[in-house]
Amino acid sequence: MIKKFFLLILIIFATTPFVFAGESYTLKAGISIDKIPQEFYGTWRVTSTLISSNNDEIFRKNSVDLWNLSRVGDVITLDNPFSGAHASIMVDEVNNRLIKFKKIGAYDNSKKLTDIVELTLAKETFTGINKLKFDTISEVDGHVIKSDTATYGLTGEKISGDSIKPQKRTKLPSH
Repeated sequence: MIKKFFLLILIIFATTPFVFAGESYTLKAGISIDKIPQEFYGTWRVTSTLISSNNDEIFRKNSVDLWNLSRVGDVITLDNPFSGAHASIMVDEVNNRLIKFKKIGAYDNSKKLTDIVELTLAKETFTGINKLKFDTISEVDGHVIKSDTATYGLTGEKISGDSIKPQKRTKLPSH
């Protein structure tokens, strides 16, 4: 019996693929992080408008937030100074100016929020969709008790970052 158990473990271990990435590149969900346009990074004023929901009591109709999208090495983070949210995001697709990403946040042991964002990036603006799924999870056995969902239309306006042109400074007269 013990020999069969160790043989099973050995087969599983031998057939499990291992992936090693060098420091020169990193893949996230099959996407090279270097394919993300530089204009994506920076601070954005994001307006969200509710399109649909299965629970209007917990999702706001409209909101305005700040998103700070930054990259350090191979990690992309989204910070929201209004809500205090801070999360690494997973980029699922980059197709020219179309970017799809998601972030998953756990709240307590019984709540999980999944954001799936699809946006079309212009130089200093974007438009898109944000699909939210807010799961309530059983603390007894970990299954999802209920899911609340919402879809928002997004518009973003860049307020700082590499693609913003610096304003011309006028030289003050010397005294």
